[in-house]
Amino acid sequence: MSEPLKSADIHLIQRIIPHRYPFLLVDRVLDIDGYRSARGIKNVSMNEPHFQGHFPGQPIMPGVTIVEALAQTAAVMVGCALGLEDRNMLVYFMAIETAKFRRMVVPGDVLELDIETRRGKPGGKVWKFSGLARVADEVAAEVEFTAMMDMPKE
Repeated sequence: MSEPLKSADIHLIQRIIPHRYPFLLVDRVLDIDGYRSARGIKNVSMNEPHFQGHFPGQPIMPGVTIVEALAQTAAVMVGCALGLEDRNMLVYFMAIETAKFRRMVVPGDVLELDIETRRGKPGGKVWKFSGLARVADEVAAEVEFTAMMDMPKE
């Protein structure tokens, strides 16, 4: 019998990753299957600061923030799976191998952020992920990226 899937609400997310407003880009992480896969949720709101300039009169979530939301979902997944709450973990992009944008993301959308681990293991620093961002079953973005999970020395 497999272990039940885990989830992380905003309080647990903030105990795992250091991001805060205006750069905390994931509201919830569901279906955490160890460090293998997870699904994040980002409720896109007109109140977000990037919409003031991207673009006036036609707000569109920048592609780089979609990629960042996927990366934050991956960091929460790994942190939750490995019990890294309150450990001050930092995560750094090492590479964004591919990124394709298929649909605009606008205020009012609910962005679903599916993450799968391609390479990485407990104790390892370098991880590779694939991510798929969707709005209402429409693909908004696809990305593969590599990140380093950095734990402070104790």
